[in-house]
Amino acid sequence: MGLDRIDRKIVATLMGDATVPLARLADMVGLSQTPCWKRVRKLEQTGVIRGRVALVDPEHLGLGLTVFVSISAPEQSAEWQKLFESVVVGLPEVMEVYQLAGSHDYVLRIVVRDMSGFERLRRQITEAVPVREISANFALRRLKTQTVLPIDTITA
Repeated sequence: MGLDRIDRKIVATLMGDATVPLARLADMVGLSQTPCWKRVRKLEQTGVIRGRVALVDPEHLGLGLTVFVSISAPEQSAEWQKLFESVVVGLPEVMEVYQLAGSHDYVLRIVVRDMSGFERLRRQITEAVPVREISANFALRRLKTQTVLPIDTITA
């Protein structure tokens, strides 16, 4: 879906604050409420806007350990990929999964309470699906977390 300047302004505004009232959003992007609401609905229906969420600090919930896990597959079969993806997608501690080109096949961002929570999750993954290699990098501190994508709201 091609986004015009107004659609990009709507998306940028909602990424910054998904609770902005429709009347204010419409005013900010230069529309009346009904056309603005129709554009928001279309952006939701086409999957540009996938949802609206509250951003929460994991440490306030006792989830103080972030781990980046690199995984290498023992084979490049569609069956292995399907099994692996079904396993990791079903684990709530796995926040993000990326398939890679390079030295590893996947990287996962995992958030858990502590090291024993990570070890329990690592064991759960490796018992459910064979892996050639798994390595973990533990975050010492978070320097930046951003959910707002760098979209151009100026040009047409």
